[in-house]
Amino acid sequence: MSTSFVKNKLKNARDAIGKKEYQAALDASSQILDYEPDNYNAKVFMGLSLLELGQTDRSEQVYRSAIEANPKQPLAWQGLSKVYERLQQWDQYYETLYGLARLFSKIDDCTKCAETIQKIVDLRRDKGSSAQLIEALSLYLPESPFYSTLSSLPQPDPTNPTTTTTFASQSAIHNSLPILEEIVSLIERDEAETIDREVGKRRTRLNAAGPEEVKREVGREVYGASKLPTFYHEVLNHPNTSDDLRRLTESKLLRHKRKYLQALPASGDKAHIKQKLMNEVQELVNGIVLLNIPDELAWVIYLDEQDAETIGNNIQAYNPSRSTLMTFAEDYGVSHMRQFIHLFPMTPLARLIQGYFLYNGISLSEGEEDEETSSSSPDDEIDPFDTILEAFSELSNSILAHRVLSSVYLWEVDYENSIAVAEVGLELVRRTVRASGKDLSKVKKAFNVTLAMSLVQLYPPKHHVRALRIIDEVLQQDPDNVQCLMGRGYILEHSSMWSEASGHFIRVVELLPEEADDAIRAKEEHAWCRVQLGDLTGGAEQLRSTIAMLENVEGKEEDRARCWWKLGRAFWDMGGENRETAYGHLITSLKCLPTFAPAFTSLGIYYSEAATPPDPSRASKCFQKAFELDAREGDAARRLAEGFAEEREWDLVEVVAKRTIEGEGGLESITEGSEQTLPGKYLASNAWAWKATGVVDLNRRNYPSAIRAFQIALRAQSDDQLSWLRLGEAYSKAGRHVAALKALARAQELRPDDWICAYLIADVQRQTGQFPEAIASFEKILEERSEEPGVLMSLAQTHLDLGQTELFDGFMARAESSFVTAIDISIRFLKSGPGFRTVAWKTIADAVFNLSQSTSFLDEAVVRQSLHEVLPLVNLDAGDRLAGIVALPAILPNPITGRDALNVAVTAYNYRISLGLHDAVSTGSAWYDLGVALQRMSNITTGDPQPKLEEQAIACMKKALEQDPIDDRYWRALGDMNFVEKPKASQHAYVRALEVNSKDAVTWAHLGLLYLYHDDPDLANEALYKAQTLDPDYNLAWVGQSLVARRNEHYKDSRTLLEHAVSLTSNAPEADLEYARREFTRLTETRHRQFSAEDMFPIFFILDRYCKKRPDDASALHLFSLVSERVGHIEVGTEYLRRAIAVLETAYEDSEDPIIERQFVIANTSLARMSLALQDYDGALETFQTALGLLPEESDERVVQVLRTQCQFGSGLASLKLGQLEEALENLEAALSSAGDDFLLRGHVTVLLAQVLWAMDTEDGRESAKAQLLECIPADPENLTAINALAGMGILTDDDSLIDAALSELLSLPLDRRYERDPQRNVTYLLAQHHLGQGDISGAQRQIQKAIYTEPSRREERLFLAQLSLQNGQPAKASALLSGFEGDIADVQASMALHALSDAMRPDGDGEDVRDAERMAQKAIMLAPWDKTNWEILASVRCQNTTS
Repeated sequence: MSTSFVKNKLKNARDAIGKKEYQAALDASSQILDYEPDNYNAKVFMGLSLLELGQTDRSEQVYRSAIEANPKQPLAWQGLSKVYERLQQWDQYYETLYGLARLFSKIDDCTKCAETIQKIVDLRRDKGSSAQLIEALSLYLPESPFYSTLSSLPQPDPTNPTTTTTFASQSAIHNSLPILEEIVSLIERDEAETIDREVGKRRTRLNAAGPEEVKREVGREVYGASKLPTFYHEVLNHPNTSDDLRRLTESKLLRHKRKYLQALPASGDKAHIKQKLMNEVQELVNGIVLLNIPDELAWVIYLDEQDAETIGNNIQAYNPSRSTLMTFAEDYGVSHMRQFIHLFPMTPLARLIQGYFLYNGISLSEGEEDEETSSSSPDDEIDPFDTILEAFSELSNSILAHRVLSSVYLWEVDYENSIAVAEVGLELVRRTVRASGKDLSKVKKAFNVTLAMSLVQLYPPKHHVRALRIIDEVLQQDPDNVQCLMGRGYILEHSSMWSEASGHFIRVVELLPEEADDAIRAKEEHAWCRVQLGDLTGGAEQLRSTIAMLENVEGKEEDRARCWWKLGRAFWDMGGENRETAYGHLITSLKCLPTFAPAFTSLGIYYSEAATPPDPSRASKCFQKAFELDAREGDAARRLAEGFAEEREWDLVEVVAKRTIEGEGGLESITEGSEQTLPGKYLASNAWAWKATGVVDLNRRNYPSAIRAFQIALRAQSDDQLSWLRLGEAYSKAGRHVAALKALARAQELRPDDWICAYLIADVQRQTGQFPEAIASFEKILEERSEEPGVLMSLAQTHLDLGQTELFDGFMARAESSFVTAIDISIRFLKSGPGFRTVAWKTIADAVFNLSQSTSFLDEAVVRQSLHEVLPLVNLDAGDRLAGIVALPAILPNPITGRDALNVAVTAYNYRISLGLHDAVSTGSAWYDLGVALQRMSNITTGDPQPKLEEQAIACMKKALEQDPIDDRYWRALGDMNFVEKPKASQHAYVRALEVNSKDAVTWAHLGLLYLYHDDPDLANEALYKAQTLDPDYNLAWVGQSLVARRNEHYKDSRTLLEHAVSLTSNAPEADLEYARREFTRLTETRHRQFSAEDMFPIFFILDRYCKKRPDDASALHLFSLVSERVGHIEVGTEYLRRAIAVLETAYEDSEDPIIERQFVIANTSLARMSLALQDYDGALETFQTALGLLPEESDERVVQVLRTQCQFGSGLASLKLGQLEEALENLEAALSSAGDDFLLRGHVTVLLAQVLWAMDTEDGRESAKAQLLECIPADPENLTAINALAGMGILTDDDSLIDAALSELLSLPLDRRYERDPQRNVTYLLAQHHLGQGDISGAQRQIQKAIYTEPSRREERLFLAQLSLQNGQPAKASALLSGFEGDIADVQASMALHALSDAMRPDGDGEDVRDAERMAQKAIMLAPWDKTNWEILASVRCQNTTS
């Protein structure tokens, strides 16, 4: 029953599937499997039903279960393949098909197997990659596991391909060639894409190699693993392969192996692979060439990579271009070249070979006879050389092409191009050897020979060193190489090594037949060597025999002319009557060749030296003719140049020199070389020509070219002193001063007595700022040449430059001396001769103008004397330019001032213009100088003359611009003159200056200040920022930015910018003064009264610098004295105050200005105050009285009130110190009256008045003092000085009520107000002393601790508390307080002694601790030996040491 049940159900399932009732089929299959779980057919039906119902996952599981149950049945495999096809899971689909094919193969079902493989191929063709398709197509090949099964398929019927379902498989099995071709095509495309992709990827990596190396690396990987060679061989061996396909495949195989060969390295572990590949490639190439197969690459490889020493094959060819026969040895083989032309007639290499054959008269076909070839000439319309050049342009990587062209260039005597082509050819040989692994030593030698011969003949002996290296290398390989032997002989001849050269020429004669061209030339050169060695007769005879061999030989005209010339030279050297014979030989030489230049040179020498009488005119014509024919005729050129120089034809001298240089290859070197490397590579043959061009370039201010020319000349003549001198001069004018000094030092070493060399050295020292050394050098020259004009003016200019430097640095006395010396030397120059007067007056006027910047002179007598010598000369000018400005004749007053010096400077500048100037630049400079001087005079002038001065200054500047409108200084000065009154004109001038020189920071800064002055801060900021960018060290730009920041109320930034400006080295005294004023005001304000002396030091140094440059600025001197007072240099302060008072007194006498009078009073008040500090009480009292006498008694001005109060207050204090109590009391009462309602002034006066009353030591005086203070405090409750004084009085009199009243006033003040009114913290000290007076040390400590908590950064309170702790026997507490003083040196200095005492007092300390404490106390004394407390502490510590 079970069997029938299963069968029925299977039948039902099959019927349901046939009717496409898949659910019914699924149910039937399920019932079967429930009954019989391993039923294979039920699983297949179930899998199909599930697939059609869309349950693909269950369908896959069921099919796989069926396969596991019966793997040899194909139904489940087929069903599973449908599942994967439906799901488009192509990889699983392929695996299923492959398994199905394997199943059919095992059962030898060739049809099913073929159908399945066809599906696989179709799948991979539609959905797979190239590699997958290759794998699928390979299933048809003999190596396939299915090949034996598929081989049983019948032959295909091409006429009826649809009769079977396996036509494709039948065709592939019975003819696999199409499959192989498709596989090859796929692999080729895949490898090409892989290479491009990998190269592009790897080139973007960090530290990637070059493009070529990356390509080789990828090529090694791809070609090494490639299967293409195998498939190529299968195609070649296939019986159905056609001849065309075979040729194509061989070509592909050749290219594939060649690429792999080129990618492999020449050494390493793959060298054997490269060698094997090289042999395989060569075998392929040889086979192709042997069979005359038209594969261009193979033929090119064969010809290009042939290790052949020469080109051609044992034929003699007639060369019409050289009119000579040429012999070619058998290397490349002319037959192969002819065959190449036949196979590839239109290729560039074929055209090049064809041109080469035509050039040498070689037959293009083998049928022509040699005799016909030699006698016939090519078509006149075809230029073989042009054919070669045209073809060569497309053969940049051909070794053969480079060999052909380099040889042709050598024959055409185009040595430069021959060298260039040969060098490229050698590089191609190196690359080919590296790529192919072949030995091309013969080819390399051939290129080297061509290169060496060209180098020998190109501008000899310029390239002989390089040529000799190449020749030696060739001769080591081939000792009998004729061309190299000849070349070495030529080199030795140029080196005058005649004996060695003769040996080489003899060797050539021995090697060659007698009639050979090189043998004849070798005999000629050997004869010439004999002549040069002194064997004139023997050499002449050998030359005659050589001439006899050359007679009647066509194309040897130049050789015969050369031999006759050499024969003439031999007879010339014999001297005497033989020189007439020489003349005849020279004429014969010119008859042989009328363009033979050396014969003309020798004829010129004959006419100038041996003719009777000498004929300079004919000699000059001969030299000109020789030089026209050949620029290498250096002797003719030199004699020609000497003749032109005697006639002062300098342009012709330059032309001759430059053409001579061109003839020896010098201009080529300058073009190709660089300035740095040329002089070290090139050795000139005609040094005189280089010196001549150097002098011309030097005069034309072309300094780099002049430097190069002199360097080359010195390489040929290293001991030529004049060349060293000119080289140093060129270096100097080019701004290369270090090199100039070295060159001039060498010139001086060669000729120590050359004063011009010493002069140039001194001038370089002047330019580099070594003024003392330059002055010493100039003065040494003047010791021997006392009136040398150039030296005198240079010395004067050096003193002027030195003075300007000293003036900039603030050395006023030195600067004054230097300017006076410059004037004196210039006047000495004027008296010595009439020339160069305008230059001298320029120096004089500049020196006097610089002197005028000082209002007074340190050595007035010397300055007066110099100006007196100048005035008589300038008073001669009667021009009207200074009418109403300076009275002429000018007279010096007594004493003289800077204004008087400025008058002299103006007249000197004016006189310079009157002298007349020769060029526009000098004229413009003179007007500019006069305009600047008048503008300065206008700035220091008040009243009616001032507008006229401004007008005349502007007029002068406009005249300067008319003469030289491209000088930006003139435009800038014009802008400065119109700065205030005409801002538009000023802006226009600044813009024009920037058009001339847009990189000038000075002009940008002035433009920015113009915008700021006229209230445009935005434009000002932009212009000043531009100036800062161009020159970060130009301080005026920073000053302007500071002003802009202040204008925008950015005060902190303004202070920072101004501080940076004064820190720069450039000269800006106004910035120094402005910074000092700002900082002094900031530090002395009420809220900044806690400054220290160190805070004032920057101002002190800046004002010191300013006052050295402006010694007569009273306000700066006064400010400097106040700063000196703050930093403790009171003596310095009084000195500067006395100078300020003297300046103000002089100024007041001239103008009687009340403002100056007020400044005079303030200065005297400050001087009196400082005299008090110096304990000069009499002087202080006198000065206070002087100041008081200048003040009005009744005035409502606040300043007058303050000054009167200060004077009376100071007088009272001085009287008090002198013991004049009554006078002190009187002055103080007057001061109290003058103070009026000013609480601050009254408070100070009241305190001092109370102190005077207390000092009278009477009961009434003491009571009056207390009353004064008690009356003052209610009116000014924050007058801490009065409160402190009142408390002090209470302590001294033990008046507790008075003390309590004072302390209550102190304690009632807020802490911040107390500290503001008491910057020295006297209140804290007083409170502590009050507790100590009562014996309450703990109370005093608490008071100090409270102050420390309030201000922990102050060291004074901590030190005081440490002292109290030590007094109270608490050394540990004192040590803790002192432990914080370790960073700042001032803190360490103040605390070290107390620290030593605390260590000595420690109860747990031993003897060593006490000794350490003693050393510390000694160190404290070393740091501050003036501090008495330190000595007392040392004594105490030693007592502790003694006790312990």
